[in-house]
Amino acid sequence: MSSDTAMPDLPETNYINAEKGLKSWLTTIDHKRIALMYLIAIGGFFVVAMGLGFMMRLELLNPGEQFLDGAAYNRVLTLHGVIMIFLFIIPSIPAVFGNFCLPIMLGANDVSFPRLNLASWYFYIAGAIVALFSVAAGGVDTGWTFYVPYSANTDANVMLPMFAAFLLGWSSILTGLNFIVTTHRLRAPGMGWRQMPLFVWGIYATSWIAVLATPVIGITLVLVLIERYMGIGIFNATMGGDPILFQHLFWIYSHPAVYVMVLPAMAVVSEIVPVFSQKRIFGYRFIAMSSIAIAAIGSLVWAHHMFTSGMADEGRIIFSFLTFFVSVPSAVKVFNWLATMYKGSIKVDPPMLFAFAFIFLFSIGGFTGLLQGALSVDIHLHDTAFIVAHFHYTMFGGTGVMFFGAMYYWWPKMFGRMYNRTMAYVGFAMFFVGFNTLYFPLFIAGLKGMPRRYADYLPEYHSYHALSTVGSWIMVTGILILFANLIWAIKRGKRAERNPWGGATLEWAVASPPATHQFDGPPEVGEPYDYKIPHLGDDESAGSGADEGKA
Repeated sequence: MSSDTAMPDLPETNYINAEKGLKSWLTTIDHKRIALMYLIAIGGFFVVAMGLGFMMRLELLNPGEQFLDGAAYNRVLTLHGVIMIFLFIIPSIPAVFGNFCLPIMLGANDVSFPRLNLASWYFYIAGAIVALFSVAAGGVDTGWTFYVPYSANTDANVMLPMFAAFLLGWSSILTGLNFIVTTHRLRAPGMGWRQMPLFVWGIYATSWIAVLATPVIGITLVLVLIERYMGIGIFNATMGGDPILFQHLFWIYSHPAVYVMVLPAMAVVSEIVPVFSQKRIFGYRFIAMSSIAIAAIGSLVWAHHMFTSGMADEGRIIFSFLTFFVSVPSAVKVFNWLATMYKGSIKVDPPMLFAFAFIFLFSIGGFTGLLQGALSVDIHLHDTAFIVAHFHYTMFGGTGVMFFGAMYYWWPKMFGRMYNRTMAYVGFAMFFVGFNTLYFPLFIAGLKGMPRRYADYLPEYHSYHALSTVGSWIMVTGILILFANLIWAIKRGKRAERNPWGGATLEWAVASPPATHQFDGPPEVGEPYDYKIPHLGDDESAGSGADEGKA
């Protein structure tokens, strides 16, 4: 379809302009508006956390103290971790794109509990405010893990960030509960479990982890506060407590939370790959079931974070085996994505580039994770810069990359405007080069013994940190270009077609941007990756509207 043909629907009244005024947004129960409010908040917190990480890299450019002493560095590190983990990585894809797309993909007009959905946003904002207010109270230097006995004895005010994490946990629980019930009860007539898009499967599995595992961390943080302010020796060894118990409770939640972070990213890849290969997804059932398998097995491997903390040899062997075993369903997904692309009509549009980047970066993160699952190797690698690199390749190279991938995939649907593809390519290239320049040298530094979370280092590690800091400059520039391109598109971008990419799931059957009530009646349901179905239309099934983004 050329740009001279009639523009598809950009309705005069849509979910963005249906009601005017700030009050209409703060009291909305429209899942799409709530998703947009999450997007604004999460994007803002990401930029703040990115600035904090940039400060740490500048401090580590050279040995010795530059502008942050050890105490200030620890406070910046903690705030960076808390914001990135609890305010960005965990909620980003489920809260934004799960809220926006999941009901539409199911053929519903909203989630099952719209008011509960709004309440979860308020819990998120309340937790974020408390977390940022802790900065005004002097900051916290415990690290984002809040390990005892230090968190129970430090002079820093740990109550505020712990309470913030507690509130954010409530937001995750309510959102997960909403998505589970919506998936069970609001599917369109004729949509069985085998007709659900894989994005829905990913969010569904993620939601079960959030509902079942998040209460554990909430209770754990409350126990720390009770010990700290009431003197009850739950974790204090001198009073009969067990500090290792805290680590078990923390990682019983936090390792499943890793899959809360990465399963939605995998789900986005499972949507993008078949669309830009214009080919039915290979092994639909295996990808769907692997999401459930990852959620289940991932909940059983928490103690591989604790091989150096002290446990029975039998326990180490079991958790080491499970660590290797959990990689199997992840490998199934990667194999099926590659098989889907095989002999496909691949279009290398911006969303597909992010999917490629995810497969490459997350594979590096996965393989380096297997090294830590090996008991003997982990003794050497534990708490080194190698762990920092592995964690960022897995979390940022996974969830962070696909947060941008999801924005560049669904932005035309959310706002009805196309971004500039040239800017997207430039921003992606700088991000990808900067990312690897930033984090890969830390693998080598860690192998050579560089500890993590240190504000200073020996001169022998200078070259690795200098190269890493230069990489941060490149990566941050790329990220700013990617954000600027999307913001520019809202006002200046050309109108997007209803189905610019040629997708086959139901969100591409509604207007761009959607109306407040996107479906007047039950939509026609077919196979989620069949590219010859009636609701697409012959002119849009080829996805030729992608060229509308050229400016």
